[in-house]
Amino acid sequence: MNRTALAADPIQVFQDRESGVRSYCRTYPAVLRSATGSTVTAQDGMEYLDFFAGAGALNYGHNHDHIKQQVLSYLAADGVVHALDFHTSAKSEFLDRFGREVLEPRGLRHRVQFCGSTGTDAVEAALKLARKHTGRSKVIAFSGSYHGVSRGSLAATSDLTLRKAAGVPLDEVTFLPFPVGPGGRFATVELLERFLSDEMSGVEAPAAVLLEAVQMEGGVYRFPHADLRRLRALCDTHGIVLIVDEIQAGCGRTGTFFAFEAAGIIPDLITVSKSISGLGLPMSILLIREGFDAWDAGDHPGTFRGNQLAFVAACAALDLWQTPAFTAAMRAGAELMCRFWTEHALPGVQVRCEGHAVGVDLSAVGGGILAGEVVRELFDRGLIVEATGRGNAVLKLMPALNTSLDALRRGCELVHDAIRSHLTIREEGE
Repeated sequence: MNRTALAADPIQVFQDRESGVRSYCRTYPAVLRSATGSTVTAQDGMEYLDFFAGAGALNYGHNHDHIKQQVLSYLAADGVVHALDFHTSAKSEFLDRFGREVLEPRGLRHRVQFCGSTGTDAVEAALKLARKHTGRSKVIAFSGSYHGVSRGSLAATSDLTLRKAAGVPLDEVTFLPFPVGPGGRFATVELLERFLSDEMSGVEAPAAVLLEAVQMEGGVYRFPHADLRRLRALCDTHGIVLIVDEIQAGCGRTGTFFAFEAAGIIPDLITVSKSISGLGLPMSILLIREGFDAWDAGDHPGTFRGNQLAFVAACAALDLWQTPAFTAAMRAGAELMCRFWTEHALPGVQVRCEGHAVGVDLSAVGGGILAGEVVRELFDRGLIVEATGRGNAVLKLMPALNTSLDALRRGCELVHDAIRSHLTIREEGE
């Protein structure tokens, strides 16, 4: 292969050299070159409005200037880049500010554990710690869940295709129906109460219950507030560790910093990753409630537990989070998207709004086939969106929190028009 061949077909090198495990690039076949805010530019000059935001890792958009400049300044001053879990000035500032500005105002008396570089690492640590704390092994998880693809987190992920790829039994996790979903409401917490209160139920008290306050990969479904409060009380009664996965729904995505805040509960363990670094840099943390930090020194090591650049970027992101202008813009954007889909309802299309996460459900009007067609057309027209949920039938609109109102409106209009045109074509073909 020579440089001339690469220039003629910029995709060819990926097809020749990269593993077949690649996925997103199959749906979005472009070679990306640069990005700023909510705009991504490809090598051929095509610009895309980003309603995907790195699967939730770019809540502040691409290369936000304030965050980027803080990182560049740190590098220019020869700041420590790799330090295992040594004390560093960058980590000190992050711990201090995150505690004062995020945890304390929410009444969260949690310690911070720095895990490996991705969200699944935080989930692995949470499950391991819950088992160590309780001396039990079983875990309760929910249908529609996604917690990662390493062995422990995959065992608590419900997608059968992903589970099959493990190649080994994924034991010790029992799945219950999420209280809301494609099949409607289900009395899940009441069912669990009955199991745990009946010595003849055959169900032992687990080490942990693991859930997402808002399921994102499951199709944008929120765990009902009353059910979550009831579950919190049930866990207290039976000495069960309540773990809430905030990896994709957290850091402001659903309107509050943590998605569980709206229910008024305090989890025992909270997993955070993706947008916590503010710039898309790898960072993963586990928040551990007082009385649950059962670790002994060195129980859960890892080479990349402390991404110093991510600490710097995270502090810069907190600068933005604290500003009234940012929070007002975020609120206005969420209201615009929800209002748009209320005013432009399409027959048979259900829409679920959770801040800057909007699930446009096409299950009843064409399912995953229609969603796939819409995703491909939108990409050709310069908009990046993802299909998710059962059968990939839900369009998940997930723009950066600071996307302009004009861009949000334009993106929603593109999605709406694409769905409507495909529905019209299908009706005419019947």
